[in-house]
Parts: sequence; structure tokens; C-alpha cells
Amino acid sequence: MAESTHQRDLFTGLIRIHVLVHAFHEPIFGLAMMAELNQHGYRIGPGTLYPLLHGMERGGLLKSQLKNVDGRRRRIYTITASGRRALNNARVKVDELHHELHEDPPRKLPQIDPPHSLP
Repeated sequence: MAESTHQRDLFTGLIRIHVLVHAFHEPIFGLAMMAELNQHGYRIGPGTLYPLLHGMERGGLLKSQLKNVDGRRRRIYTITASGRRALNNARVKVDELHHELHEDPPRKLPQIDPPHSLP
């Protein structure tokens, strides 16, 4: 099932959080992350995931190095101190969002004052 651009835009942030969670616990590589994300229902290919990983590295959230793994060269990503801080901040925001998603009804927003008439 192809996701709309809007869905993809919404899920990109969640995918980044998934990446940080796994990189926090162990070194990761792209193919393994694609398989893991697939387990959560994200259909993400290399043309989307690798630029995302590279961007997270450029942004200082991850660092990578090439390693030989089972006779293959793989780019292995680990979380940075900045990535750990970002993950901790994301946990707080995700918890807040989870709470709000399950409020019924959600908290009321402040009402907008009616427009004032011009003299």
C-alpha cells in the first residue's frame, strides 16, 4: 500500500525516533533498520532510509563508520551524545502526544476573540 506524501511527512519524524531508539541500544545498519521498520508497518526503501540516515549523521545525531561484517562492508551507525539528548527530548514529547491522542475529548483550545470592527 503506497502512502501519500502527507502520511510520509508525518511518519518521517516517527521513523527518526525509531532509528534513535535502536541506535541507543546497539549499532545499526540500513538493511536491518528497514526490516525493523517493516515490522512496525513502515514500508521504507533504501532510497528513503539512507538519505534519512545520512541527514541524521550530518545533523550530529548519529555517527558512522565502514566495517566488515560477514565479509561485507557495511556502514554502521551509532548514536551520539546529541542524538541521546534528542531521543530524551523526543520521549517527553511522544509521551505528551500519546496522552493527548487518547484524551476524549482533547483539551479545549483558547477561543479566538471575534474580529473587531474598524471605525
